[in-house]
Amino acid sequence: MTNTEPPVPESVLTSARERLEQEELTLADNEAILHSLSELTPVYENERSYFVLGSYDRDPIRRLNLVVDRLNRRPDAYAFRMVDVRGEWENGIQKFCLIADLVTHVVGIAEKEPSDFLVEQGLLAGTTEFFEKSYVLKREYPDTEEDHPFGWMQDGVFELLESEGRLHRWETEPELAEAAEALP
Repeated sequence: MTNTEPPVPESVLTSARERLEQEELTLADNEAILHSLSELTPVYENERSYFVLGSYDRDPIRRLNLVVDRLNRRPDAYAFRMVDVRGEWENGIQKFCLIADLVTHVVGIAEKEPSDFLVEQGLLAGTTEFFEKSYVLKREYPDTEEDHPFGWMQDGVFELLESEGRLHRWETEPELAEAAEALP
């Protein structure tokens, strides 16, 4: 039986193995995770790859999918969501870190309600290698009386990204599409 899957680049396997060795996993767990990552061959077959994060609730996932669609229209680019990586993952943070290692860009879509992106934002800001490739498309709420609808922790992450020119603001879905187009 021949293996028809394209080979996974050695640097990707080395990075994944280093992260996996930090966890107490069985050989079967390691194999299952590496197999899941091998499904991401478009990540290393394209010049640019985008790991798109955000809420999976009904309306926000529609906007998340809009950004993935816009980015996938680019030549030599591949965009995907965390749920697009199959497999049995017991540890969501481990899954996030392994995937974020592989891609050229991490894109977060921040919306106030619901905001399922808080943990990932902490990882983005707290890890230099992730922060350097991160961009956030932040929804603005002009009709709200709240000065900080996202909270002070998220505002700190937004300020860091804005100082680096990697925060894009939007209010409407057409503006979200424009913000996605502004990504490198």
